[in-house]
Order: sequence, then C-alpha cells, then structure tokens
Amino acid sequence: MDFQPSHHETSCTPLVRAVRQAFAAGGALSRAEADFRPRPGQTEMALGVAQTIEHGGALVVEAGTGVGKTFSYLVPALLSGERVLLSTATKALQDQLFGRDLPRLVEALGLPVRTALLKGRASYLCLHRLAQARQADAAHDGSVVQALARIEQWAQATRTGDLAELTGLDERSGAVALVTSTRDNCLGSQCPQFRECHVNLARREALAADVVVINHHLFFADLAVRESGMAELLPTVRVVVFDEAHQVNETGVLFLGIQLGAAQLLDFARDLLAMGLQKARGMADWQGLHALVERSARNLRLLADRAPSATRLAWTDGAPDGLPSAAWDAALEQIAQACAQVLQSLAVVQDMAPDFERLHARATTLAASLEQFRRPCAPGAVRWVDVGLHMRLVEAPLDIAQSVRAWLGSGSGEDTGTAPTAEPVEPAARAWIFTSATLGDEPGLRWFTEPMGLEKAQILRVESPFDYASQAALYVPRALVPPSDPGHSTQLAQWVAEAAARLGGRTLVLTTTLKALRAVGDALRERFVGSPDIEVLVQGQGPKRRLMDRFRQGGGAGLPGCILVASATFWEGFDVPGDALQMVVIDKLPFPPPGDPMVQARSLRLQQAGRSPFKDYALPEAAVALKQGAGRLIRHESDTGLLVIGDTRLVKMGYGKRLLAALPPMRRLQSEEEFNEALERLTRPSTTDRSCP
Repeated sequence: MDFQPSHHETSCTPLVRAVRQAFAAGGALSRAEADFRPRPGQTEMALGVAQTIEHGGALVVEAGTGVGKTFSYLVPALLSGERVLLSTATKALQDQLFGRDLPRLVEALGLPVRTALLKGRASYLCLHRLAQARQADAAHDGSVVQALARIEQWAQATRTGDLAELTGLDERSGAVALVTSTRDNCLGSQCPQFRECHVNLARREALAADVVVINHHLFFADLAVRESGMAELLPTVRVVVFDEAHQVNETGVLFLGIQLGAAQLLDFARDLLAMGLQKARGMADWQGLHALVERSARNLRLLADRAPSATRLAWTDGAPDGLPSAAWDAALEQIAQACAQVLQSLAVVQDMAPDFERLHARATTLAASLEQFRRPCAPGAVRWVDVGLHMRLVEAPLDIAQSVRAWLGSGSGEDTGTAPTAEPVEPAARAWIFTSATLGDEPGLRWFTEPMGLEKAQILRVESPFDYASQAALYVPRALVPPSDPGHSTQLAQWVAEAAARLGGRTLVLTTTLKALRAVGDALRERFVGSPDIEVLVQGQGPKRRLMDRFRQGGGAGLPGCILVASATFWEGFDVPGDALQMVVIDKLPFPPPGDPMVQARSLRLQQAGRSPFKDYALPEAAVALKQGAGRLIRHESDTGLLVIGDTRLVKMGYGKRLLAALPPMRRLQSEEEFNEALERLTRPSTTDRSCP
C-alpha cells in the first residue's frame, strides 16, 4: 500500500523532530557534506524511514537517482539509537558505506555509535590455509608465488584480514583461493588458528556493534546454512535496511536452493590430494582418488561441450535439454562412486586431523546434494544446468516470497539453538526497509513486492531531483535494422563509431547479451585500431575495476577518449559523474531471455494463474532493466548527455509507451538532425550553458 504520513508524524515525535533538524539548512548534514542543501525528496524519505523504525513493519522506497537515499536511511537509523543491520548489493558498496558514509554521519551527528563490517569468509585471509599455501601445486605458478609473497608480508600488519585492504591484488589470482576459506573447507573451532581467525574476529565485532554492514550474499548464505554468525546477530537487531534492494530476490533464490558444481568437485579433489600427501601419505591412494574425482567432474562438463558458454540448460525431465539421458545418468553415477570411494578412505584417517574430518563432511555433503539432483525437482522450484568454464547443477525456488513472509512474521526464522548476545527483538516491532533507485514501473511497484512477499508493505516513491528535460535527451535511430536482423550489432557499432568519434569518446555501450557484446566490441576495435583519439574498452578484456578507472579518466592527461562496451554488471552500480560519460547507448530492449529456465517457469506460473506472462513479467522486467541502464547517464545535477536506444520497437510497438514512461523524463529527439544538433552542443566547450537543446 502507498505510504501515508501517520498521525504520529504530525504529532512530531522526538525521532521525527531530530530527523527534520538534521536535514534542515544548517543542520547536522551540512557538517557532513560541504555542498549540502535541503532536498524535499531526501527529507520525505528520511521521515518515512523514521516512522517505520518507530512503529515497525516493512517500508519499500523507490528513490530516484540524486535523492541521496543513503543518508535518508542512515540518519533516522542512527538517531533512533536502535541496533541496525545494513545490507548492500556488493562488497564495494559495503566498503563505501562503512569506510566513508557512516563515519561522516556518526561524526556529524555526534553519536557514540559502534560500527562493524562483516563480509563472507572468502573476503578474509585464512591464517591456517596461508601456512599451507606454499605446499599447494598452484603455488608453483610464478604469478601465484609473487601474489603469495605480497599476502604474507601484508598478513604481518593487517588487523582485519580483509583482502580488500591489499591494493593491487587481482581477485582472480589463484593465490586468493589458496589463502581464503570456504564453508566447505573451514575447520571451525578445530582449526589451530581459531583464536586468531580474522573471520571470527569480524563476527565478534559485529555481535558487539550498534550498526553492522553486511551484503545480500552473506545474509542469504546464512539463512541457507547458518554459518556466518547472522543466526546470533539478526534476532537482536531492531532495524534492517536492504539498499540496492532490487537485487535481493535474485540473490535469494540462488542461495535458498541447492547447487552442485564441477568447480566444487575440483576444489575438493585439490584439497584431498594436498591433505592426504601432507598428513597421511601412504594410508590411501590419494593421487588415485584425486584423479577419480577430477575425472568425474571433467566428464560431467564434457557432456555439455557443444552448448554455448554462459547459457542455462532447462532440466525438466531426466536429463537437461540437449544432453543424452544415458550419458547424463552415467556421469552422475561416476560422481557418486567417486564420493563413495573417497568417503571409504577418509573414514580410516578422519580422526588423525581436523582437516580430514572436514574433508569427510564435505564428501558427505557432495554425495547428499548429488542424490537430491537424482530425484525429481521439488514442487515450486525450477532446475537447470549452468554451462560455463565449469558446469553447475542448480535447483532454486521461483522467488523468495515465502521466506520474506517468515522474516516479517517470525523474526529471524527457525530457532538454531544458539543464544544471542542480547535480548531478541519482537518480530512485530522490527523495522524492515527496502530501497533502491529502481523497484518497478508502476505505482504499486509490483515487480519488486510480489516476488518478495511484500504486498502489505508501505510504498513510498520519491522522484529524482534532476532536471532531466534540460540535462538529457533520448534518441532512437530509425534507420537501424530490427534487433532480430543478424546485422543489427554490426550496424549499431558503425552508428556508435561515427557518433562517438564526434564526441571524442565519452560513450558507454550497454548490450543485452554476450554475443552482442563481442560483436559490437570487435567491430569498434577494428574501426579504431591504431587511433590516437579513441580507445575502445570491452568488458572481459581486463579486470572490471581497471576498465572502470580507465573510462573515468576519459581523454584527460593527454589520453585518448574512451568507448566502453559492456554488459551484465555494468548496467547498474557504475557511476561516472562529469564529462567522461555523455552518451549511453543501449543496443536493444532488455526483455528477459525466453529460453531461460527461470523465465519459462515464472511465465508458466503466471499463465496458470490466468495472467499474462508478457504484461505481468516480461514487460516489467524490461522496464526495470531499461531504467537501470538509462540511470548510468545522469549522476549529478551538472551532468548532461544523450541516451540512445538502438531498438525501433520502442517507438513502433504499442508496449513501447509503457517502456518510455518508465524512463526518466528526458526530452525526445525525433530526427537525425535533432540528434546531430544535440551532439554538436555537447562537443562545444562551455562552462555555463551545457544543457541539451
């Protein structure tokens, strides 16, 4: 239901008064931000959050770009004096919230608040595995040896063990897996380094803190396996905030299902061989067992060798689509036999060391997961196979509505038998805040609330303060062939090349598929090869962080201007304020892929309920994704730019009106002449009037 100011707000409670004062001119926020000025939308959201904190329940807030939603939920949360859990979408956002936003506000508000940062165990250095890392086979690789040396030196000085502190460490380095633990290989209280463990230190600090910053993956990992310390923390928390909440459902469905991957098997085989040779040489054929598990994992992957990479194979019958049933059954049986032989050997040595006991538990879990996949899919779930560098078997619920209703109705979920460090909070009194810049394309935000089970939540929509009509313009090139035409990507690349050359780069091209990413990227690279004026960056051809940093540099310091071609994660969370980005090109309307098993299952459920899969699912999905992509363009009050959508369906099909309505209210450019004029205006040097025509 829509958010309505209650009589409590008009009676001006102490928290509401304090929030109003903080956001007023000359208030506390003016001490936190040098260029702060009161924004009605920011204050409106903050007051809505304050009311929810006071009375409990769930509030869903869509806050447009530029509202300043972070301060809108942080200020009332901090001023309330309640224990707060903040969950963000990524570790990078966690670091920003904990390292920048929270300290500034705590100081400005003058509050004695203790804050803590809690990430998943894979983010922290494992001292036990670091001690063993030099003996691993991978440690003989030159780049891994170099990275290990840096990690060992840093390990002597770090207090937190958070690998994010170690600047320049490539997160894709093989050294990272050697010096971090997973839920599978962590020894827990039996670890010889348990008292000094960085993960346990972070958990202890979180349990003692007033405000704890986590991420969505950690939240759901704990709901699924109860292993991060959240089981003790959540029952004592009074306020829970999910920022970038549009990612919560998709994160949740993966963690609340079951998975079994070839990568898991290969990691297990590697650890089995290392521990066996180090601590029980001669007591089993460790090399033979390692080869057996490794071979079973590779044979599984080879079954889908002809399937395109980065695809999902639907799995509704005995075998995934396109894979022979007999060969599939044989591959699963080979894994089962490998696990059985490993368990038999580990049973003899598991009492010799905690490492063997943990390996035995891992093998048992792998065997149990495999058995689940050899049975029919659970009701209300969907099953598929991810095909990539490794193969992964997945079974997941269609949404997390049932789990969210359990949070709202029974607090932290099932009883784990673990005593919390503070008094549990009554579920009815807990406040749940869900916020993002993009949560739907209609007033009820059903795209977000339905799969989240938040139909009864209060809804608040706060518009962006940006003047989109003067800051930005939208153009659809009418001459482009339809996206269904095989030549669409090539033609679009030619169009982008001409426009971006005139703009001096400053262009972000967002594609809806990896196939289009490669086609557009290759065409643009060929067009500008050897050019001193334009550098073409393509996602996947270098670390993401390096690509983003280079693009933000733009053509400054004598460098060529940049065109960045990207997909997937660049559609959101990528901020480039200022002149480095002035044109965003979206290749086509981002409808969900019809062949995706999850899309098919959700569409079927709607159809069976008498609803339209296109109107009630595909169209809202496209609208939200389009809003997210378009949101990369204008990030500040002084930004200007052009949004180009290379899909004529937006202006030719009836449903285009709904998609256009979902976009920010930019000026529409109707002709190539109008576009050229707007582009010319962006290229003129000016410090006063830089608005679009």
